[in-house]
Amino acid sequence: MMESASPAWLPCGRHRLDLSFPRVMGVLNVTPDSFSDGGRHNARDDALRHAERLLAEGAAIIDVGGESTRPGAAPVSAQQELDRVVPVVEALVRELDALVSVDTSSPEVMRAVAQAGAGMLNDVRSLRREGALAAAATSGLPVCLMHMQGEPADMQEAPYYDDLIETAVSDFLATRVAACEAAGLRRERLLLDPGFGFAKTVEHNLRLLNRLDQLERLGLPLLVGMSRKSMIGKVLGRPVEERLPGGLALAALAVERGARIVRVHDVGPALDAINMTWAVLKEGC
Repeated sequence: MMESASPAWLPCGRHRLDLSFPRVMGVLNVTPDSFSDGGRHNARDDALRHAERLLAEGAAIIDVGGESTRPGAAPVSAQQELDRVVPVVEALVRELDALVSVDTSSPEVMRAVAQAGAGMLNDVRSLRREGALAAAATSGLPVCLMHMQGEPADMQEAPYYDDLIETAVSDFLATRVAACEAAGLRRERLLLDPGFGFAKTVEHNLRLLNRLDQLERLGLPLLVGMSRKSMIGKVLGRPVEERLPGGLALAALAVERGARIVRVHDVGPALDAINMTWAVLKEGC
């Protein structure tokens, strides 16, 4: 893969992630109720074997989640999340030397996974839970801030915005970046996720992707996740197990519009699509 002339290195615990070209983040849900793979990897050994497959296919990051944030999902306690996530993070770090991201909004979990060796925090609530900003700031880890209106339990109940969706998302993320900086979380540790499928209609999602490059004005790396999501099902009429081709098209479009990390379930095919897209953009391989 062709790299740009100025590598952008993101310190992630004991790892350093080169974001001068797009990277793939593999999804590892250790929950019983995630929308496409709930219950498949919530045993420690099953999670470890699946992570091995994702890394072998080319994932640069393994994103571990212990609380489902699908539309309609109910929250879980911090202790439930800790019990699900921490043993898996410890095993991934110790046995696979993986760069592990943890998808969490809980300050207790943030502190615990930082101690367990995680290299990144990924929060769908953009550090808005009480204590989350302080926990993230003291962790020393990079943090991905995501746009979401409301909570997973109600976010898809007729989502509405007074502004154009790209303006609403950009303004929200700019506000959260400012809050992070005020709390001592430096900009160099921040990534942004526009939150496809979170409090957005299909039309919102399509418009936002078409204008994703407008978020680049915020000057921070973009992480996107559209793999297997309902926007694909609604456009193409496909059930969740038949959404890979649509997801690959979305991944390629996201990279063309500036995404630097693409969060996916199917790492191998996504990496091929992203690498091919990048070769065209850079006119080289």
